[in-house]
Amino acid sequence: MIERRAFIGTAALALLATAAPGLAAGGNMEEIYGLIGQLKAVPGKREELIAILREGTGEMPGNLLYLVAEDLDDPDAIWITEVWATRTDHENSLKLPGVQAAITRGRPLIAGFGARAQTRPVGYAG
Repeated sequence: MIERRAFIGTAALALLATAAPGLAAGGNMEEIYGLIGQLKAVPGKREELIAILREGTGEMPGNLLYLVAEDLDDPDAIWITEVWATRTDHENSLKLPGVQAAITRGRPLIAGFGARAQTRPVGYAG
């Protein structure tokens, strides 16, 4: 059986291939920054939290991938996979008004946090 973190990382790289085709043509993979994390929603509030997470992520400079996924084994868990052109782009995104509004609205729906990993994608198929 494939380990969850390995599966999510592989899925993120596959999606990155479609989200950032310019990298395949000689772009700089050295600065790419990734995050994979799990949020636990208040019981029964996962769909509401997902909707808020998706609203606040439309225009984020430097974002190559922001994937929100339901955990199939836990009805309250959400996995978020992010890929950024640089770590600074990620840090700057947290200051954007839309992201700040999503954080404020979503915070009461978060029961806790699960696993979290910072990554540096180093390649992908595609």
